[in-house]
Amino acid sequence: MIADVVGTVGGAVGRVAELPQESTQQAVGYPALFLLVMLGSLVPVVPTGAMVSTAAVVAFHHSDPFALLAVFALAASAAFLGDIGLYWLGLRGVRSKNGSRRLEALRARADSDRLDQARSKLHTHGVQVLVLSRLVPAGRIPVMVACLLSRMPMRRFARGDVPACFAWAAAYQLIGILGGSLFPEPWQGVVAAVALTLVIGAAPGLWRRLRGSRP
Repeated sequence: MIADVVGTVGGAVGRVAELPQESTQQAVGYPALFLLVMLGSLVPVVPTGAMVSTAAVVAFHHSDPFALLAVFALAASAAFLGDIGLYWLGLRGVRSKNGSRRLEALRARADSDRLDQARSKLHTHGVQVLVLSRLVPAGRIPVMVACLLSRMPMRRFARGDVPACFAWAAAYQLIGILGGSLFPEPWQGVVAAVALTLVIGAAPGLWRRLRGSRP
């Protein structure tokens, strides 16, 4: 019986080894992309935009439109699920008499000026501001905290977050496609895409510092 089990496992390993390298990479890469983006949405310190751009570069060099579609769908759905999970945790803190560490952590990550701006825009534009918050670096958390403080229901937040996640996934995928189209080797496109996402992410903070240093 042990010999049969060993033979079965060996045959399975052999079949995996016979798969095309591209198929093996996709089988491993797609679940990893989904999990990392969802984790990055729950823990707002993971560079999820760079992950999506990197995956888009690889998909672009595979010359398979379905690979790009898969990257987009996985990134958008993972970002949405992460946002919903984080918002649910925040709502628990808002409804609790003693608050929660998660809500306090979110508030600590939201600059007071940006939080005031987010609350004002939320009052003026409603859930439409969620789309812009996803596209502006470091804009997601202040707007989410503003939604929490206004006690926005989960259903309403989810309706606004769907187009926001679609727009976010499309934007960072376009960055990856741009990086992939400029260079012949995938690793070159990955370096370019990651560098561009890091520059975009650092630009708002640098601009605020420059404005603050002016007399």
